[in-house]
Amino acid sequence: MNIVFLGAPGAGKGTQATKVCERMSIPHISTGDILRANIKSGTALGVQAKSFIDKGLLVPDELVIALVEDRLAQQDCAKGYALDGFPRTIEQAEALSKFATIDLAVNIAVDEDIVVDRIAGRRMCKCGESFHTSWYHSDKCDKCGSPLYQRDDDKEETVKARLEVYNKQTAPLIDFYNKQGVLKNVDGMQEMTKVFDDIMEIINDKH
Repeated sequence: MNIVFLGAPGAGKGTQATKVCERMSIPHISTGDILRANIKSGTALGVQAKSFIDKGLLVPDELVIALVEDRLAQQDCAKGYALDGFPRTIEQAEALSKFATIDLAVNIAVDEDIVVDRIAGRRMCKCGESFHTSWYHSDKCDKCGSPLYQRDDDKEETVKARLEVYNKQTAPLIDFYNKQGVLKNVDGMQEMTKVFDDIMEIINDKH
């Protein structure tokens, strides 16, 4: 089964996609991972992508699409995959439809004020641990004792700007996949385990 995960930043797409892929033994594909892998391997597409990143520019759509097409053609995708973070726009979704059939688009729906609170409350440690101010009230990591910090990406004004971009560019994909008859909405306000159970129930019904 070929699945696309949709949802606002902080909705839990990455977490749920990872768990679904582990359960189904299919690859979890994110454009960030593809970019890093191609750059590390020095592929022709990777070299092109790096030239944009090194200049602080966004990797152009046609290059991102080519990277995804190349990744989906690999043997481990033959029995299905989950796309996370792609497509981001209607244009990307239309390009994807030319070389892939999407069986299911899972939209994890979360209220925007909850998204802001979820992301802006995150605190990170250099050891890789992450915490949230709603339940963790120290400014030091309980694993290694290092001071916690807030990523620039997680600051409230940045989160609100990211949501604006999402609403303008990515939210229209909900309607795009709904018209294709493959969209399923999942309540992302529930406990993470319940969200996962709901997604697996949808997938099992589709099989």
